[in-house]
Amino acid sequence: GTHMTHIEVFDPPMCCSTGVCGPSVDPLLAAFAADVEWLTAQGVTIARHNLSQNPQPFVSNTRALDLMQREGTSCLPIVLVNGEELGHGAYPRREELARATGLVVGASQTKPRIRLSADKCCTPGSGCC
Repeated sequence: GTHMTHIEVFDPPMCCSTGVCGPSVDPLLAAFAADVEWLTAQGVTIARHNLSQNPQPFVSNTRALDLMQREGTSCLPIVLVNGEELGHGAYPRREELARATGLVVGASQTKPRIRLSADKCCTPGSGCC
């Protein structure tokens, strides 16, 4: 369809807007950052709100506020697609984002790269498996 999809992401407190910073990068955050780029390239508008840097949207969005009051920051991240909650407490996978936005996950160039880096990361003692 031609209607614009808008995604809002309420990120947990992080050191930077994507969370891909500092000495230890969460592979889930790195994958989600890549998904955000992919969605943006497909014409989806995405707003990310970082609780530590921009708390205002968390207060002004009734969904986010409601969840935060019930569950605290453990409900983060919250992902809204066109105002409807896609999920909270974890970043959705690209397949879920694609389904929610009506996109097809093609065999894009970035996908195998992400899978490889996720495998590499799973070395014994790396602390991320």
